Amino acid sequence: MVSIVIPTNTAGALPVTLGGGGSRLMRKLYAMNPVPAVSAACGACGSAAFLSWASVAPAAQLFGPTIRRTGDPSTMAITFDDGPNPAVTPKLLDLLQRYQARATFFLIGRNVRLFPDLTREIAARGHAIGNHTETHPSLTFMRPRRIADELARCDEAIASTVGTRPRWMRPPFGFRGPQLNGVVRRESVTVVMWSVLAWDWKPQPAQPVIRRLRRAKGGDIVLLHDGDHRVLEGDRQHSVDALAYWLPRWRDRAIRFVNLDELRASA
Repeated sequence: MVSIVIPTNTAGALPVTLGGGGSRLMRKLYAMNPVPAVSAACGACGSAAFLSWASVAPAAQLFGPTIRRTGDPSTMAITFDDGPNPAVTPKLLDLLQRYQARATFFLIGRNVRLFPDLTREIAARGHAIGNHTETHPSLTFMRPRRIADELARCDEAIASTVGTRPRWMRPPFGFRGPQLNGVVRRESVTVVMWSVLAWDWKPQPAQPVIRRLRRAKGGDIVLLHDGDHRVLEGDRQHSVDALAYWLPRWRDRAIRFVNLDELRASA
């Protein structure tokens, strides 16, 4: 457990406590993308540590509002990042259909352009589609104009393929800076984070992913990956196998699987 004190403009100071899992989180974030992680590590004391936490923590609202839960303990929103991926996404679509589960796919624009038929298949099966930027950069230190361009190009790829513009976006790596909020507000897009993370972005056996998903329950937004932003048609069989394990068990708990468009419609 790390406690820091952040000076304020008024008398006194703001105490902030960071959870004991922070160091493990930073190591894993560094493995995903080192630049924001190094910045966070260098700001381990004072206000820099707090700002670094706010840029990576799914629950943080300092840099603008996000959603990370469904708001209904009888529902679960399963989400996938970095697709579409013809090596994995069709398997997930068949698996989801078997359990009558709808999900949300956050797609990379350049992948949509490469695999438009698969993108249309995702929409045709009743799943929601979100914006995961055109090229999957870290947005933490990116200028607003470049962020807007990343989102606009991905929007264009999705809209020209499926006929509708996405209502949702998820920042690559989950990294945000204060400049993101102004961009998404202008575009009337909602930032979606997560409450359960499978840590499945690199090839591994299915068992560790299954174990990490044990804490998922009704009300959660669950993050998995069907693609790999670094490798076209990357290996995500472990994610398929983990989901195949948990879908029937979650269903037996009377959890209803919803996509994010359904959440908005019921709100």
